[in-house]
Amino acid sequence: MNILILAAGYATRLYPLTENKAKPLLEVAGKPMIEWVLDNLSPIPDIDRVYVVTNNKFAAAFEEWAAGYKASQPKMEFTIVNDGSTSDTDKLGAIGDIHHVLKTQNISAQDLLVVAGDNLFSEPVPGFAVTAKNFPATLALYDVGNLEEIKKYNNVTTDSHGVITHFEEKPAHPQSTKTGIALYYYRSDVLPMIDTYIAEGNNADQPGRLIQWLHTRVQVGTWDVPGTWFDIGSKETLVEANEVFKKFVP
Repeated sequence: MNILILAAGYATRLYPLTENKAKPLLEVAGKPMIEWVLDNLSPIPDIDRVYVVTNNKFAAAFEEWAAGYKASQPKMEFTIVNDGSTSDTDKLGAIGDIHHVLKTQNISAQDLLVVAGDNLFSEPVPGFAVTAKNFPATLALYDVGNLEEIKKYNNVTTDSHGVITHFEEKPAHPQSTKTGIALYYYRSDVLPMIDTYIAEGNNADQPGRLIQWLHTRVQVGTWDVPGTWFDIGSKETLVEANEVFKKFVP
């Protein structure tokens, strides 16, 4: 199994903090966001390689970061993939980046765990990979506990086996308080369907759009994320996450 970290966005809503620094490299409670992500993924067994897809502006910074982080995680092997984009105007989008990495790195024969580099969860998630092997694709869920709050995200409903029956981005009339977060698992036999998704001209930006398209074609399972989750999309959520995650520092 390989891990792909999505880190090619330009995070313009966080300017000036992200004008010269990639959002996943911004610190939360004393360490870069991307390290919170990887530290909680590292207990998953059978990780072959971690791919970090970024843009031309920040590729060198991620190379430098990976060299330093590997000193604390010597068993992890890293490849930094530059998607060639230089700004918001020519970016490939999250799904476009997944497709780009699959093709340029020739890794479609292995299962792929995909996670956003700014997607913070407070607890290790080895159970996610265990559950994911039972389905062609799997989405991690988080209960925001509020029908108004869920309108800012996507809304997911499932059957008794945890298989997605409904997925809607920014719902006006949400059916539950559970949202799918940017933590996905795609079995190798499903990865060729991403070619079809892109070839059809579908939205290549928001990674949840792939799940929305995929769940009507194959079974997409789910797994509930334990602990606390933050989607860092603004200066306000960054400040809040910094305070909340201090209690999770060893």
